[in-house]
Amino acid sequence: MITYPIIIAVLVVLYLLNSIKILREYERGVIFRLGRVLSKAKGPGLIFVFPPIDRMVRVSLRIVVMDIPPQDVITKDNVSVKVNAVVYFRVMEPQNAILEVQDFLFATSQLAQTTLRSVLGEVTLDELLSEREKLNHQLQEIIDKHTDPWGIKVQLVEMKHVDLPENMVRAIAKQAEAERERRAKIIHAEGEFQAADKLTAAADIISRNPQALQLRFLGTLSEIAMEKNSTIVFPLPIEMLKAFSSVEKKE
Repeated sequence: MITYPIIIAVLVVLYLLNSIKILREYERGVIFRLGRVLSKAKGPGLIFVFPPIDRMVRVSLRIVVMDIPPQDVITKDNVSVKVNAVVYFRVMEPQNAILEVQDFLFATSQLAQTTLRSVLGEVTLDELLSEREKLNHQLQEIIDKHTDPWGIKVQLVEMKHVDLPENMVRAIAKQAEAERERRAKIIHAEGEFQAADKLTAAADIISRNPQALQLRFLGTLSEIAMEKNSTIVFPLPIEMLKAFSSVEKKE
């Protein structure tokens, strides 16, 4: 015959078994006892939660990868672009994440979106495209500063894609092409300047040594002969012409 003490003992055992909770290595439990939070988060491992006087909220300590949807941004030079990003963060203080904000995931997402629009609205399009690492670091610092009271550490913010209007894409392509042409002309002009400088030096040396000009004539003749041409232009030294002119004068 089942007596009341046995029934009570069975109920107590069932209650204790139901009070056993197991938290994984990356989980912590924030326990509210009669509405007041306990001094320290519990876990990992085996813990006891005594309902209905206790209520536990599980908090994961793993890194959360949150995607920021594309945001319409007007840059400092009045160019409309769409920018999306990704935020990497983790909970460092489980109690603050539960007590200081209603939903820390939603709050972090909204904060990241508004910060992305405000920061990128203060830079020009060229800065947005060329200084992404600097802007990523600036976004990370601002978001981390605002989420620190929530017990959240923002580890990284990365802009994934900048969607430009079609007319801006064409304008940037023309600008890049013009820049390449400018560099090509500068390099060509520098080459012409260096060549002219070397030719001037060579002419100065040849003017001081007439024999060098004859050697140059002979070198040119050997180069022409190697091309297997039917016509060969033979350089005639100017000194030979001077000799003929002096003979005519004597006659």
